[in-house]
Amino acid sequence: MPLWLIILIVGVVLLVFGVAVEAAKILIWIGIAILVVALVVGLLNRAKR
Repeated sequence: MPLWLIILIVGVVLLVFGVAVEAAKILIWIGIAILVVALVVGLLNRAKR
């Protein structure tokens, strides 16, 4: 499994968990940051090929 896919899955899980638990709003921001990093890494890998 590629690293960017693992990071993407973790980001989605954190986003869902952050939305489900209203008190843990920081998880939403962590999830968004991880999703953005995963997208950038995926685009850079695709550009190298």
